[in-house]
Order: sequence, then C-alpha cells, then structure tokens
Amino acid sequence: MSRIHEALKKAEEQRVTSQGGVAESLAPGEGTATLTPPDFSPVNPPAGSPGAMPAFDRTGSFDALLERCATNHWNPDMKTMLFFGPDDHGYGTEQFRTLRSRLYQVRERQPLKKVLVTSALPKEGKSFVAANLAQVVARQRRRALLIDADLRSARLHSALGAPATPGLADYLMGQADEFSVMQRGPMEDLFFIPHGQGVSNPAELVANGRLQLLLKRVESLFDWIIVDSPPAVPVSDASLLANCCDGVLIVVRSDATPFDVARKARQEFSDRLLVGVVLNGVDVDSSHYADYYYTAYAQPDGKGETQG
Repeated sequence: MSRIHEALKKAEEQRVTSQGGVAESLAPGEGTATLTPPDFSPVNPPAGSPGAMPAFDRTGSFDALLERCATNHWNPDMKTMLFFGPDDHGYGTEQFRTLRSRLYQVRERQPLKKVLVTSALPKEGKSFVAANLAQVVARQRRRALLIDADLRSARLHSALGAPATPGLADYLMGQADEFSVMQRGPMEDLFFIPHGQGVSNPAELVANGRLQLLLKRVESLFDWIIVDSPPAVPVSDASLLANCCDGVLIVVRSDATPFDVARKARQEFSDRLLVGVVLNGVDVDSSHYADYYYTAYAQPDGKGETQG
C-alpha cells in the first residue's frame, strides 16, 4: 500500500503548502484496519408474500433486462460528464482512461468487478469520478452498471440528467425488482440505477441484505459495476456497502482533504478491499503528477470538479 500512502501524503503536502504550513507525515503501514463484515444474509420473504422479489430467470436475462428497463432521454451536464459530448478526447478524458487501465491491471491479480467509489468528506468528487469511470468503461464497449447508493445526498441523476425514481431505495424496500429500477440513456452499454425515493433510514436499508442480493442477481450481466457511496467518515454506509463489493476507490481532493481525515477514511476499509486513491482537483501547474499511479483531474481553469 506504499502507493496509497504516497498519494495521501502528496495530497496533504499540497493542501498544507497552500496554507503556509508543514505537512504531517504518515509512517508506512500506519492507519490500517481489518473489518469484520456484518451479517449480510439476504432478506427475501417467501414468494407471494409482501415485499418478495420476483424469481430471477437467468435464461435470456439480458434480453429481459433490455425489454424491461426504461430507456430515457438523459440531459447530461457536459461540463462534468466527459464522455457524452462529440469530443471524447477532451480535457480530462485521458486521466479516466488511465484509471480504467489501472483497474484492469488490478483485475489481472484479483477478482474485481464491483467497485465502490467513496471519499472522506462531501464535495471531494466521488460522484464525478464514479460517473466518468462508468462512462469510460462503456466507451470501450463493456457493459457498465452505475449505481447511486448515496441515499443521503444523491447527485448522479442530476449530473446525468436522468430520472431519480424508481431506484435503489425502492428495490431495498422490496417495492421493485432489479430490472424495473434500471434505466438506459443515449450511451450504449451504460446502465444506471438512481437512488430512488427519499428515505429516512438509509443505513438500515443498506444493511438489510437486499443490495447484496441485487448485485448477485445482476452481476453476470455486466463487465463492471460502479457504486457511488456516501462519504466514509461522516456516516457508516460506505463501510457497509464495501462488504458487497470487490474493491474500493477513495477520492481525495488536492488542497482540501485534511490528512488526518483522509487517513481516517482509509481506516474504514481493509487492505484487501482498498485498490487505490484518486487524487482529484490537481492544479494544472502540477500536471506532471497526473501520471502518478492514482489519477488526477483538473478543469482548464486550474480547478478540479467538486461534484459529489
């Protein structure tokens, strides 16, 4: 995990330098933790009872998905959704291609299909990274499913210009099946599950086992599943969601994420799950750092995207 250590250290050095201070150092190996996964036994009532999920027919399941998921007219934000415009080689796109390549390299060493994208705090760019990672995968003619699992402050539907319901919350409450909460837009091979209806108990819904059931039922239909989660430090959802995934990407924002907070976020996940750190919002003058193992993105005005 030395690369993760160096990425976090670099982010803190940039933040402290901009404030005229001295960065705290993190000893190698410091800030690791092993999590004991909670009981995620799927909660699925008997067929025919209230809240029961329809039986999943694996025969022709992708054809069934195409028939049943909604096809909507999305109106994506072209400033932040980088791969919907006519120029798919615009500013910032190569960094996401690099990130995609790095994840394929990790996949050669370990199983990796379901990737959780989180951050330490809000407004560090996790939703931006999750959405564009799913897009760059779909651009390669690989089926990608993007899931907005931030039931507290959902942003992906706004960025994509897509309907917010039905979605994940509806599925977790047993009010919809896996195909009816999915939708497609103008990009072939990109599927989306929005957050769904507003709920008052997001942590309990995330922990009820239905998300694991959802992923199990649809995993074979997709090459990659990208899950956008709430920030890891303020709430417990991210660590619960991570236990349903194969790997975790943590987004830290240059000149913004405090080092101790980034370290605390890192402690929420086991070494086995943590596959990398994305350094977001690097100033264009530091563009040489964009070639680091963990990618960086900045807008032409020198400031990176802050969505999500």
